[in-house]
Amino acid sequence: MWIDTHCHLDAPEFGADHALAVQARTLAAQRGVGLCVIPAVMRQNLDTVRRLAHRLGDAYALGIHPLYVPRAADEDLDALDAALTEHRNDPRLVAVGEIGLDFFVPTLCEPAMRERQERFYRAQLRLARQHGLPVILHVRRSADVLLKHLRELPTGGGIAHAFSGSAEQARAFTDLGFALGFGGASTFEPAKRLRALAAELPLSALVLETDAPDIPPHWLYATAAERAAGRAQGLNTPAELPRIGAVIAGLRGMAPEELAAATTANARRVLPRLAALVPVAP
Repeated sequence: MWIDTHCHLDAPEFGADHALAVQARTLAAQRGVGLCVIPAVMRQNLDTVRRLAHRLGDAYALGIHPLYVPRAADEDLDALDAALTEHRNDPRLVAVGEIGLDFFVPTLCEPAMRERQERFYRAQLRLARQHGLPVILHVRRSADVLLKHLRELPTGGGIAHAFSGSAEQARAFTDLGFALGFGGASTFEPAKRLRALAAELPLSALVLETDAPDIPPHWLYATAAERAAGRAQGLNTPAELPRIGAVIAGLRGMAPEELAAATTANARRVLPRLAALVPVAP
């Protein structure tokens, strides 16, 4: 069984009524994806991801994404705390996320916005500690600063989503109890450094994800020139996870079934509430 540890099935690409999400999730289940984790990104979708996870039989996380910090109010942190409190006994609530820092988008790197990102990140680390939950981290050109704050406000672990840092940064995250999320980006042959990490990191460090509908694997990706010529970008969904996993298994020289079992166990370890949702294979 595979676990997609990060997919945004509530995204607009899946339709306002989530009909495409239901179709995609059904196909994913047929292909062996036993569970998905759906993270929130802003106050306005905290309840949406919760209801969708229950509808699909999946798990969810609650948090404010750094890309949404510019439009977030300080009171949104209070709303997040209230939601975490209200649903603290919901077994499908498995983490605080998606939270973190983004130092790739130029407007987010301006001093005032960088400070605001860090303030929201630290506030959400405190909420994770208060509620006894791991975190799902957005790490985009920000690993060292993320790690600095994690050392000051340790959460006990979680997942560094869409990891693309160095081997040294990978070790720093795993030393703090984190697993590293790998997905569609690893399927592109030019991504040599990322593929080397996927191949060489300890197996215990890896979890798998699609980040659907974002970060499509190479077989769904259309370049700008191809899109201009009329080729549509394929919709990335959790149904692509087994094929992504097969690519990563090939990089590691192991059977896909072995990678599925190991990454499922890793996900259960770093997101402990998954244990009640994901039975141990006989």
